[in-house]
Amino acid sequence: MTFSESLRASAGRDSRTARPWWEAGVVYQIYPRSFQDSDGDGVGDLEGIRRRLGYVASLGVDAMWLSPIFPSPMADFGYDVADYCDVDALFGNLDDFDALLTDVHAHGLKLLLDFVPNHSSTEHPWFTESRASRDSPKRAWYFWRDGAPDGGPPNNWTSDMGGPAWEYDPATGQYYLHTFLKEQADLNWRNPEVRAAMTDVLRFWFDRGVDGFRIDVLWHCIKAEDLRDNPLNPAYTPEQGEKFRVLQQHSANQPEIHEIAHAFRALADSYGERLLVGEICLPVDQLMTYYGSAETPGVHLPFNFQLFEAPWDAALIAHIIDTYEGALPEGGWPNWVLGSHDAPRIAGRLGEAQARVAAMLLLTLRGTPTLYQGDELGIGRVPIPPDRIRDPQDLRQPGLGLGRDGARTPMAWDDSVNAGFSDAEPWLPLHPDWPVRNVAVQEADPASMLTLYRRLLELRRHHDALGIGAFELHPSSPDVLQYGRSEGDEYFVVALNFGPVPHELSLPPGSGAASLILSTHGRTSFDGTLQPDEGVIFQLKAN
Repeated sequence: MTFSESLRASAGRDSRTARPWWEAGVVYQIYPRSFQDSDGDGVGDLEGIRRRLGYVASLGVDAMWLSPIFPSPMADFGYDVADYCDVDALFGNLDDFDALLTDVHAHGLKLLLDFVPNHSSTEHPWFTESRASRDSPKRAWYFWRDGAPDGGPPNNWTSDMGGPAWEYDPATGQYYLHTFLKEQADLNWRNPEVRAAMTDVLRFWFDRGVDGFRIDVLWHCIKAEDLRDNPLNPAYTPEQGEKFRVLQQHSANQPEIHEIAHAFRALADSYGERLLVGEICLPVDQLMTYYGSAETPGVHLPFNFQLFEAPWDAALIAHIIDTYEGALPEGGWPNWVLGSHDAPRIAGRLGEAQARVAAMLLLTLRGTPTLYQGDELGIGRVPIPPDRIRDPQDLRQPGLGLGRDGARTPMAWDDSVNAGFSDAEPWLPLHPDWPVRNVAVQEADPASMLTLYRRLLELRRHHDALGIGAFELHPSSPDVLQYGRSEGDEYFVVALNFGPVPHELSLPPGSGAASLILSTHGRTSFDGTLQPDEGVIFQLKAN
């Protein structure tokens, strides 16, 4: 398709005003423990987030997603929930939450919470009652089974945190299932009482005014009814971690999960324009099923993690984008993620130069991008001394590089004590270069990573083509990913050099004047050559 044909094809498309907010929007993930401490205990909290809302709004994002804030023993830092309808005292209380939500909306932002339905803490009253006796009314809210004939676990399922997925309870003489830590007992979503109770949880927060949820490990919530053994993984090697000893064929992604996703969606839709994002780590063909159908829709956005799981290669990334776009069901809206609290930092994985290219990629692809706090500063690898390791995954399987602490270190706001994060020693160490890599320094630097993110977000907000517009891959040189974005009479070309050598750049046939509107290197004119590790955006006009 020529440039002029692309313009004609995109003319007359619906504008963002006809779409739900998240299609044109950008989500910013906040890890509450590490964003801002307001009470001097070295751990971030809700009041700290509230005080930094001006910064979040200034980025140009549309929504904030908070990792769990519910009461928890913190065995897995909030993903072991002891009460789904309250706030942990470490972060504040419900009044603090309400004040935060009010101010979030006053800043023109949306607020998403992290819903953890697969498992509860073993300190949750539901589980306490369930383990009280085999005759407990809540016994069937969890998975309790007799041991194997040899007295071992009921089946061969492995925990994602290492070791068997079953823990023996001497008091009742049975094992209970935990896909993650033994302190995180799996709920039985085949039980209608569990479904009703967790629906009430969602309703509690929707009634309070939240704008949606990110749903933790959604694909794990339904298990095969007979709990049969998983097949062994023939490609397993110990350095992968024990999670991969077996293929999770029967312990996850069962057909009935789509009933659950549809029920979540029906409830969300009953509150108006509310967003559900599902955490689903599956191949693309299986991921697409979580959109549901027109008759039984699923979650709005099944998280697409491919960009931070794939090797950083232009041709491979082009193939991933093309395959993903081609697999989307009718009405399915794409989304992209490059960083999270569970993944190594972008700049740590790619280096700072390519992290700038990655930012341009993420914020110019079609679909809803999710940013992770601190990536806009270019935080790289953060060494965690052995005596400061907090992540149970790293503590249980040391030396395998599975630790997530490096992605969860505190935000650096300025060059004051503890980077302006806290008056006390932070719960995790700061990145080593925080005195020069912080918000205050980068806000004053027109060439900084933060400035680049703000420029990209501003362009996306002011040009529909870069967010909701049509997407078209272009032929390109080795190491270069090039594509067009169009909406109405606007057309942009994005070219990204993934490699260390320059490349001559050709624009689409039939294009007229081309204006360089942004370069990751900061230059304002273009000589026909894409520099090493450079990304550029051109705005084109037809002849």
